[in-house]
Amino acid sequence: MAGTLRDMRLFVAAYEERSFTAAARREHATQSGVSQHIRNLEDALGVSLFAREKGHVLPTPAGESYYARAVEVLRAHEAATSAARLHAGGLEGKIVVGLMPTLTRLALAPTLARFVQHHPNLVVSIVEGYSASLTAQALAGELDFAIVPAFSGSPGLRSRLFVRTQEVLVSSPGAPYLHARPVRLRDLDRLKLVVPSPANTRRHLIEAYVGSNGVKVERMIELDAMLGTLDFVARTEWSAVLPAVMLEPEETRYTVAPIVDPTFTLDLVQIEPSRRTLSSAAEAFRTVLAQETSRLAAPWAALTMVDAV
Repeated sequence: MAGTLRDMRLFVAAYEERSFTAAARREHATQSGVSQHIRNLEDALGVSLFAREKGHVLPTPAGESYYARAVEVLRAHEAATSAARLHAGGLEGKIVVGLMPTLTRLALAPTLARFVQHHPNLVVSIVEGYSASLTAQALAGELDFAIVPAFSGSPGLRSRLFVRTQEVLVSSPGAPYLHARPVRLRDLDRLKLVVPSPANTRRHLIEAYVGSNGVKVERMIELDAMLGTLDFVARTEWSAVLPAVMLEPEETRYTVAPIVDPTFTLDLVQIEPSRRTLSSAAEAFRTVLAQETSRLAAPWAALTMVDAV
């Protein structure tokens, strides 16, 4: 091989400084060491790279040509080193996480953006689904963990609280209540609600709240399609009760308000197979996801302190 990277680096320093002594100072070497490395390089190439004159060195035509290529090599090496160092200390492998549309709409993108930046060697696979399917997949061991509404539990699954979020009423901009202000559902007449199917845990929670708080519902329609639900309520007089972490107070396409008197909240839990320990990679992803979800939940919780109208 015609020289090492160290030889090349010292040659470039000498070329740019026009002095072995200055090159040694720049590269934290000795003058004799620089001279020896360049001599080794010249021997390997079979050509003189410098003309030595009274303490100064001037590049020969071969030196000029070598320098032009040498700086390209050193630049490429530096770029390769920097790219590799991005992976240093990061987690490796693959995780599979199950999330409902509740979290994929707003919380997922910033979570992934933060996470993959710090762990570029880790493959993250997101499975979107509703609680019933995610619970079955978690039990089968197909997911590292999933986030679903709290339920009574299932043999083979371990659960812990992930986040508590407000439930909000979502309607078109012409709704008979104020955006980003608490609302009492029992004060609204002829309420038309879009609800998930009975297979979804939230369906039972919504029905229980409606039934125990004197809410007057004129009609219900089942729709297990979150994007379709949002589009439908934006275009019609229908409304939906949705977790607050799906929306932001700055939303302009909808009228959105936290439900109060009594406050309606949703506990989302993390479920995972009891037979397995959550990997460090999955735990790291869960931490970032929880931070982003809590950030989204916070402003809605604060809004419940305002009097309902």
